[in-house]
Amino acid sequence: MQQDAYGKSNSDKTAQPPLKVLVVEDEDNIVELIKLGLRYEGFHVEAISDGSQGLAMAQRLDPDMVILDLGLQPGGIDGLEVCRQLRTNPTTQDIPILMLTARDAAQDKVLGLETGADDYLTKPFSFEELVARIRAILRRQRRATGALRGDGTNGNENQILQFGDLRLNMATREVTRGGRQIELTATEYNLLHLFMSHPRQVLDRQTILNRVWGYDFLGVRILPVAHA
Repeated sequence: MQQDAYGKSNSDKTAQPPLKVLVVEDEDNIVELIKLGLRYEGFHVEAISDGSQGLAMAQRLDPDMVILDLGLQPGGIDGLEVCRQLRTNPTTQDIPILMLTARDAAQDKVLGLETGADDYLTKPFSFEELVARIRAILRRQRRATGALRGDGTNGNENQILQFGDLRLNMATREVTRGGRQIELTATEYNLLHLFMSHPRQVLDRQTILNRVWGYDFLGVRILPVAHA
């Protein structure tokens, strides 16, 4: 049975318009694989290979998600700079970003996430995992949107979470401390929202992974290592 972009059945004849995905990637074979597969999964897909053109298209298209290659073509701006500019532009700062790259070192993943990516997938990858990660990101975004109706608030106007002088406005996604605004990435915002929704509670690792990343993010277990 065909599914929509969130992974639900498409048997409902009142299905909403397809979600838009912008792919910023310079490897033609990967672009074609993603375009063909995601269109089958119910997405509208646009693709561009240049970072600067990708920034312009993101503003024009207003996609529901950006799949961004870390490297991109030599001579242009790389994926990290594209990510930074997307996050600092008020028009694009809340668009979820899935970083797609051949760099698999832990420090590269950390750098990508700290720059503003919501998730990180290394090449080569299975298309099934790509779709699963996209849907997980979209579910997190939909939960955050649902919070605008007052879910999980502490009763302060149904849209404000506050702990001491730290305030989180769920309607505008603005965070302030002592009256000064704090700039956060989408992932940082989701983490803070989770913690402020559960004040003075201890949240286990799996709960945080499920609520913020949607599944066992990165799939890595940290094991003790004995040094000689």
